[in-house]
Amino acid sequence: MIEKPSPEPLSPSLFRDPDCGAHAQPIRVGGGKWTPMVLRCLEDGTPRRFSELRVPLHWITPKVLTETLRSMERDGFLTRTVHDENPPRVEYALTGLGRSLLAPLDTACDWARTHAPEITEARAAYERAGSVA
Repeated sequence: MIEKPSPEPLSPSLFRDPDCGAHAQPIRVGGGKWTPMVLRCLEDGTPRRFSELRVPLHWITPKVLTETLRSMERDGFLTRTVHDENPPRVEYALTGLGRSLLAPLDTACDWARTHAPEITEARAAYERAGSVA
């Protein structure tokens, strides 16, 4: 059996970009706030195991990540492949439909970077107004 080289591991700091991270991205894809991050984890085309996805998504609970992956599978954005091994190995990979979201996601991220100061100020103003009421 020919062994294929191991893919690069996902970095725990994958989402440290303050202008387009989990909290700055004002646009939701596929109905879930974590979907864009899962798309980013799978964008290189390498199928990933749940434990690999947990490395950069460490702040998401396993339950919420599982729900996100199921939702993405239901919507046709990714495939879930169970390998007949002991113990079973499950891998997730983007479908063509999921890959088609990467370009709009890049555009949304660029927009968020450009408008991050405005978003931050609007959120702060909202919080200030809420604390007065």
